[in-house]
Amino acid sequence: MLTYEQIKNDPAIRTYVERADATLAALGYTEHSFAHVTRVSVMAGHILKTLGYPERMVELTKIAGFLHDIGNLVNRSDHSQSGAILAFQLLNERGMDPAEISMIVSAIGNHDEGTGVPVSAMAAAIILGDKSDVRRSRVRDVKKVDGSDIHDNVNYSVTKSELIISEDKAAITLKLDLDTEFSAVMDYFEIFLKRMIMCRGAAKKLGLTFKLNVNGQLLL
Repeated sequence: MLTYEQIKNDPAIRTYVERADATLAALGYTEHSFAHVTRVSVMAGHILKTLGYPERMVELTKIAGFLHDIGNLVNRSDHSQSGAILAFQLLNERGMDPAEISMIVSAIGNHDEGTGVPVSAMAAAIILGDKSDVRRSRVRDVKKVDGSDIHDNVNYSVTKSELIISEDKAAITLKLDLDTEFSAVMDYFEIFLKRMIMCRGAAKKLGLTFKLNVNGQLLL
């Protein structure tokens, strides 16, 4: 059976992830390279492991997390769908079982807030891992944090982000430390409200309540 480590260390797959990020860099988007996809993989796997899902499901979810943004190699537009097709081809070539491929492809194809729906536990975990990755280090050029790009300003303003599952496994909280010198709390909601609503639906799919805590204040 294919493992997360095999996928993560596969030279061809690493090239595609790297080139997908280069495409986004050319388009002016924030970092989507190894730091992002690894963070999504680890967090999505952690969520399902904490909630008691089978070990193989956790492993497949980490694989989906690593591959989830590979569609940016083609174009940012509809990248979740093109990424699902690319992932199918890559996993099929490497001999993965069709039942496992289908779960991964479905999760990748449903992670974008434009068209995605948390159709499964795996998809829900990928959504939460992806949409919670807001951090200063995703800004490619700090010289551009001057008010001209709200996405750079908001990401740069987040000095710490954590996704925390409550001890009773009833809630999941995105906890952000936001430096208001660079961005106001309302700026965060202006660009990320749709993502937070998607996170709420993903949390519900996993039997959780989604909460947002910014600078110690519960906002959702």
